[in-house]
Amino acid sequence: MSYKRLVVLLLTLCIGFIIFSYLKIALSENNEATCVIYNIEDLQTVDFKDYKTVTVSANIVYNADLFKQFLQGENYRDAWHAKIEAPVLFLDTLYGGVEIVKEGGGTQTTSLRVKSKNDLLLTLRSVNKDPSHHVPDLAKSLGIENVVHDGISGQHPYAALVVSELLDNLDILHTKPQIVFLPQQETLGERYNDDYGNRLYFLEFENKGSAEWINRPDAVKLVDTDNLQELKMELGESLSIDKRKLIRARLFDLVIGDWDRHAKQWGWLIKQKDSVYSAEPLPVDRDNAFFSVDGLIPNVISNQNITPHLQSFENTIANLDGLIYDFDVYFLQQTNERDFIAEAQLIKDKLDQNAIDAAFMVWNANLRHLDEEQLKRKINARLDALIPIAKAFKQILDARPLLDQPLKGSNYKDTNGKLLQCFECSK
Repeated sequence: MSYKRLVVLLLTLCIGFIIFSYLKIALSENNEATCVIYNIEDLQTVDFKDYKTVTVSANIVYNADLFKQFLQGENYRDAWHAKIEAPVLFLDTLYGGVEIVKEGGGTQTTSLRVKSKNDLLLTLRSVNKDPSHHVPDLAKSLGIENVVHDGISGQHPYAALVVSELLDNLDILHTKPQIVFLPQQETLGERYNDDYGNRLYFLEFENKGSAEWINRPDAVKLVDTDNLQELKMELGESLSIDKRKLIRARLFDLVIGDWDRHAKQWGWLIKQKDSVYSAEPLPVDRDNAFFSVDGLIPNVISNQNITPHLQSFENTIANLDGLIYDFDVYFLQQTNERDFIAEAQLIKDKLDQNAIDAAFMVWNANLRHLDEEQLKRKINARLDALIPIAKAFKQILDARPLLDQPLKGSNYKDTNGKLLQCFECSK
């Protein structure tokens, strides 16, 4: 075969592959993301008060043939499809009865905020995600929204449960997520039943408002990052943050591959001793822990020159620079390398193999069989390298300039500029 014919053949094959791939993606259906309930024939007539638990799968729309897996990745499709037992939740019996106070959610999740009779705030946050807000207009015009919707399969639906167990070993605050099934019920009423009933949720404490659930004598309240900045303007040098705890939390983010940590992903516990206040970090929203980037298309999209922060959870960190945010520059000024090394060593000591094994026991056997061993290997590999990672983190942080614009995820408007550059720049 001549060189010219070979080139023509290869071009023909490439064009054919592109056309076939496009049709495969464009003709894929974007089915509604909702859980599947087993062993119940009629959801309209069943009385869920007769059930303590139900057997559910988070979602089955991420099933894929081999070609789709080649294009869009294998990811955690089997985990989304795996059967679990979820406790049935009725709002009129939760903490003696709660009322719905707010609909909410992020750009992917839906949520209901509820309040108990003693003003305890909790959130029901959907396990399933709707990334429609992230679909570019070009993808819509080409009919390939499926690529974005299918990208949710790169998130492990139950990662937050393992992460909270690991955090307990490190004395890092978290919102104590529990998996629950919320059936349609009178408390939801006509307004919420159709959109929120018969779905799978994480039930967790709110990262704002009363700190009663944390049960610490020096706890005053919980605030978000915006409120923390406002408090700093009010209290000045009387308010500081617990930098060691924040370093610990950020290094832990790297251990679990959680790449999405902007300002809205944090709450703060305000503590008081006499006239001195301190703020302890409360990381929230663990949707992207253990995130998987697999397949031809996701690997192109996640190229470090395009989206440097979007990184797959592997044995090593591909691009540490892309995982250090303005948030880190803002809050971790005036820290020293010794603190980074000490916190890295603490994490290594506390997250021994027994602690890691115990954390994964929060999953049932179905889930552990699918992903436990590979995730443990990756966690251990990152723990082994954590001290060099901590040193590199500090070096990158020191090389970054102070901020000249508001933090991503913060709506706080600094009218006099004192808090624009960093949290302690008002000194």
